[in-house]
Amino acid sequence: MRLNGRRQSSNFDDRRGRGMGSGLKIGGGIGAVVIAVIIAWISGGNPLDVLMQNAGQLTSGGYSQTDGAYTPTAEEEELATFSKQILAGTEDVWSQLFAEQGLEYDPPTLVLFTGSVQSGCGNATAQVGPFYCSADQSLYIDLSFFSDMRKTLGADGDFAYAYVIAHEVGHHVQYLLGTLTDAHQRMSQLSEAEANRISVALELQADYYAGVWAHHDNKRFRSLEEGDIEEALDAAQKIGDDYLQKRAQGYAVPDSFTHGTSAQRESALKSGLATGQFPQR
Repeated sequence: MRLNGRRQSSNFDDRRGRGMGSGLKIGGGIGAVVIAVIIAWISGGNPLDVLMQNAGQLTSGGYSQTDGAYTPTAEEEELATFSKQILAGTEDVWSQLFAEQGLEYDPPTLVLFTGSVQSGCGNATAQVGPFYCSADQSLYIDLSFFSDMRKTLGADGDFAYAYVIAHEVGHHVQYLLGTLTDAHQRMSQLSEAEANRISVALELQADYYAGVWAHHDNKRFRSLEEGDIEEALDAAQKIGDDYLQKRAQGYAVPDSFTHGTSAQRESALKSGLATGQFPQR
């Protein structure tokens, strides 16, 4: 992506090095839990559920850092700058799209943390991955997730990382439009299978919104370079429920899907990229 000279968002809360203390740490030999957690990071619900369901495969470990003693690496600082630039791009695009519909866009806050964090939705550790919390309208990211994403799934590239952030911003757009709250209320009244279908719709819509952002960001800044779209589509393919379930357990269970198949996720992202159409509730 071409980001040279791009502004960085000021809606930023840097909590790196301020862990909550003892937390949960994934032990060795539990690749299925790693995959399950990566499934959870991109959901609009409570991503801690996966860790609780797999508590028997987790070991305790400390994540606390002494305030003022944490020194990020040069790579991490580059990722922090990148994340703030991508967030700024989402602010520019969604502010314009909302204004065109007579609406006001209230941007979310990006919270960077290391190891563990206290959010408006509860405590979380790095294993949860990036998540959006509607209670405090914030995105939470431990930047080590991007290297884990590369090592665990082989999904890499700056636009793949931007897609992760833009997807979580997509959940914020859903919240502002009322879609997220309405969906969660309906899900609480339905069977698990029916609720899962609504969850899939939410996730595919957030993928679509990520594509909408990229469409307009590229139109405004010519930000996309050769290979960028392929990076994001590859990431979308590798976080499909069918792909992840087959990798973790050798087979897929469609009724348990909560995020959509690889084909659905790629299609949603591609549709947003192609049309750039403002979302309808």
